[in-house]
Amino acid sequence: MKIPDGVPLDKAGPILCAGITMYDPLRHWGATEGKKMTIGIIGIGGLGTMGIKLSKALGHTVVAISSSPNKKDLATEKGADFFVVSKDPESMATCKGKCDLILNTVSAPHEVVSYLSLLNYNGTIVQLGIITDPHTLPQTPLMFRRNTVTGSHIGGIKATEELLELCAKHGIAPDCETITASKIDWAFEQLATTNKDGVRYVIDIKKSMEDKDFMPKD
Repeated sequence: MKIPDGVPLDKAGPILCAGITMYDPLRHWGATEGKKMTIGIIGIGGLGTMGIKLSKALGHTVVAISSSPNKKDLATEKGADFFVVSKDPESMATCKGKCDLILNTVSAPHEVVSYLSLLNYNGTIVQLGIITDPHTLPQTPLMFRRNTVTGSHIGGIKATEELLELCAKHGIAPDCETITASKIDWAFEQLATTNKDGVRYVIDIKKSMEDKDFMPKD
């Protein structure tokens, strides 16, 4: 695929992963067709912040959903119109029935039924975060509100090309930090512990080859 001039190469790699993971379900479930929607994004990390940016660029109202109230500033900074704390019933009630489409990026054990109340009639939740624990899913809200719980993985060539053009047009990219290979262990530690800002770490191979702390000594 050709990387558009408006997309820096250090941002292109994460777009081809985090970006397309979020864009393809938006595309598949009608968010790229010009109709105004309310999009919910569950999990305000590397995937979630990219989902907020893409949804806003497509002209939608965005509801950011997190179990942590500390993510409100980050979600708002990335473009969210509303912020909901999933563990707070009063907070959840403020956006009850608002979302036409929800992208769920959470990869820790949880119950997807917790978010069904946010769906509009005919609304859909798309599961993107992989977990091994099964969900408990009552069928009553699915029947009476025609709600759907489904899944998505990544995206094909055509969708990825569309995404790159959209990112170039609107200056969208994941939040990245460029590192050398000598900092791989450090970067992994950030991802495994906090990664509170949803940063993607990009390894600069050329600088890594020049890094005296990384290259073996003669």
